[in-house]
Amino acid sequence: MKKLTVAPLSVGDNMSAAALKAIENADKLFCQTLMHSTAEWLNSMHPVSMDDLYDNCTDFDELNSAIADRVTDFDCDSAAFAVLGGGIDPALCEKLKACAEKKDVAVQVLPGTGFAECALAESGVLFGDCTCICKATALPKEINPYIMLGIEEIGTVLRAGEIKLALTEFYPDEYEVILSRIESGEYKHARIKLMELDRQQGYGADTVLIVPPAKFEELTRHGADDLLTVLKRLRAPGGCPWDAEQTHESLKTTLVEESYEVLDAINTQDENALMEELGDLLLQIAFHAEIEEEFANFNFRDVTTGIVNKLVYRHPHVFGDVQVSGTADVLANWEVLKRNEKHQKNQSEVILAIPKSFPALVRSYKVQKKAADVGFDWSSADEAFYKIGEETAELREAMRDNSNIDEELGDLLFAVVNVARLLKRDPELCLYDAAEKFAQRFMKMESLVMADGLSLKDMNLEQMDAYWERAKRLF
Repeated sequence: MKKLTVAPLSVGDNMSAAALKAIENADKLFCQTLMHSTAEWLNSMHPVSMDDLYDNCTDFDELNSAIADRVTDFDCDSAAFAVLGGGIDPALCEKLKACAEKKDVAVQVLPGTGFAECALAESGVLFGDCTCICKATALPKEINPYIMLGIEEIGTVLRAGEIKLALTEFYPDEYEVILSRIESGEYKHARIKLMELDRQQGYGADTVLIVPPAKFEELTRHGADDLLTVLKRLRAPGGCPWDAEQTHESLKTTLVEESYEVLDAINTQDENALMEELGDLLLQIAFHAEIEEEFANFNFRDVTTGIVNKLVYRHPHVFGDVQVSGTADVLANWEVLKRNEKHQKNQSEVILAIPKSFPALVRSYKVQKKAADVGFDWSSADEAFYKIGEETAELREAMRDNSNIDEELGDLLFAVVNVARLLKRDPELCLYDAAEKFAQRFMKMESLVMADGLSLKDMNLEQMDAYWERAKRLF
């Protein structure tokens, strides 16, 4: 069986003895490119390079397929494929293995010291086992700023600009980084500010950016992990007495208040306020998760795991093979999956599962909606509207008798919610808008009264009503 050995060239003396032996003993030699300083010494061996493929292929998929086909096409017993840095990327590796299998070629990929490892070793920067190394084309979306980061193959100024923008999500503009480039066969290092990254020259396949681990106080941007770290510190011995004393019960009111403040920011379309209030709400979620972690029940990651699994499970049309024709199908599937997930055997269990802690208008709406899901509903809003008249009459009768007023008033409100639901309106939002309209008109009325040198407390209802009508015309 023919054999192909992938031999990393590394940088200078960092190339392994196994890679050198594979290159020197191969019956046929391929190389990724001859247009790089670390590959120049191969010229005397007359290898078959891939440079023409880099020039002619239109995308990486086509390029990888062409390279895999070429390096597995040889008539001798053994061949070597000399590649830059520490080896080949996963996409090419998959293409290579698939092509080799079809041609009955065994493939051995030797380990190698990549550009980033070489640059780190020669930079004088101490780094341990907590180091992240990646290619510029595969920068992680989430970066841990507290460990060493090495980014290799920053081939162009444009790529450097993309890297800079990505890193400024995690590091300050002024953060000091190390830019490493090969000169005369070895790495030279320049300490620059992150914001200066795309102002440098001499980028190539061997260019490496070293980002040293940051300290908490050096960072100006923070993720969820930092929030949890701060919260743990606040609740730990020697932390904040108030934070340490909080429980689920003591935080309930704050959770509700923060939720309403988020809604207020949405209603006022204040983006800055929304950002701040979402942070306050996130703190409450983290607080409750931290309390449970202290009792070894669950932690914040369990919370995020649960919601991710739920989203995947309830979206089989996205993550599975279920077909849907529109939103109606999505919502129908959602309810079925939710019911199965909660092991609800009948619709009564579905209705009883609606939290009693919901505001009454919200809970009424949801109770009616769940009943309607099985067909127990008015045929139209017009039909339901007559129920308002019926309940109004019953409330008037209860008021005369001074009995069952709470019950009849609740029935009337429930009937109004029904009409709102059938009109596809949210009763909570409708009532909110009505209260806001009243508040604004009252404010306008009072300003008119004050403009006339009067005071509301000195006026009777008839006088105030006249000003109210004027305010209605203005607002």
